[in-house]
Amino acid sequence: MISSIVWAGRRKTQALAEIIAEQRERSFCTYGYRRMWLVLKKRGIHRNPKTILRVMEKYGLLAEIRRRRKWQQMGQHVHKYQNLLNRNFQAAAPNCKWVTDISYIQTKQGVLYLSMIRDLYDNSIVAYKTGTEQSVNLVLDTIRQAIRREKKRSPRSCSSTATRVLSTPHKHILS
Repeated sequence: MISSIVWAGRRKTQALAEIIAEQRERSFCTYGYRRMWLVLKKRGIHRNPKTILRVMEKYGLLAEIRRRRKWQQMGQHVHKYQNLLNRNFQAAAPNCKWVTDISYIQTKQGVLYLSMIRDLYDNSIVAYKTGTEQSVNLVLDTIRQAIRREKKRSPRSCSSTATRVLSTPHKHILS
């Protein structure tokens, strides 16, 4: 036989569980007991946070923990080509070896990306382009500009931004 005190406690717990379940649905099952306690407190339902935790555990109303998706670093799926320079940054003749890099410049209007090609023979800038997005097209436009200026189609390329530069379009332009 259940005593009247226990029975009254169960009814209170059940009523609280129904309110929590309703609020849980509104929050898409993301509220834990602390946040649920704050919401109930704002609605005028004053209970101890441990009571909220106990009720949520008893009725299976705890927050659903969503796992983060596995982060994939940009460029992991891109084939990387062999480094032709092998840290030999000296050239015997002009336009024999070109290197490219992308830098960013902070401005009041936002970030400006600078893509440049440098000749390793005399460290001169062969070509440069600026853009508001760091993309493969920025690098490809810079390479096209350098080829037009120098009328030379066989420089070797090395880049610190290998995932952007060592892509299929880049390979076709340099071949």
